[in-house]
Amino acid sequence: MDALTLLHERSSMGKLMGPPPSPEQLEAIYRAALRAPDHKELRPWRFIEFSGEGLSRLGELFAEAEFREDPHASDVTLNAARKKPLRAPMIIAVIAKVTPDEPKVPKIEQVISAGCAAHGILLAAHAQGLGGMWRSGKYAFDPTVRKGLGLAEDDEVVAFLYLGTMGGRHKSLPEHDIDAFVERWD
Repeated sequence: MDALTLLHERSSMGKLMGPPPSPEQLEAIYRAALRAPDHKELRPWRFIEFSGEGLSRLGELFAEAEFREDPHASDVTLNAARKKPLRAPMIIAVIAKVTPDEPKVPKIEQVISAGCAAHGILLAAHAQGLGGMWRSGKYAFDPTVRKGLGLAEDDEVVAFLYLGTMGGRHKSLPEHDIDAFVERWD
């Protein structure tokens, strides 16, 4: 797949199934992530891979977050939280590992760099015929989840990237009017 085709055709795939990415595919995925823009070479990224039993452990962390938020949460709510990570055979949490008080690279730039790393992961997955979905939601900001993932105070969960074999059909991609998004100063 040439680069422009990849950039023009990548889309989210909500229905994912096994197997998870192979070790060779993961190497290519991480190599792409590590090419993200990186002012002052801070390498403000950390990746946590969840597969197998790790997905269940992440689900327990999500359920713990639900219970902390509402100690009266129903079993249905807690079980739904436990099952969320099981929607794919692998999840990669992308963490912005922020160097605080870096005068030339503010926190937002470091978080955006981690976001670029996450996009690189999705592009590399798609280029290899895999499907992916970028999810965040309330768990990305929850203090119980943050603590369970070992985040420092300034760190941020940028994404939970769900990866696997495409289990559904590709939806048609909308065409966008470029002029609706571009302002030109000639």
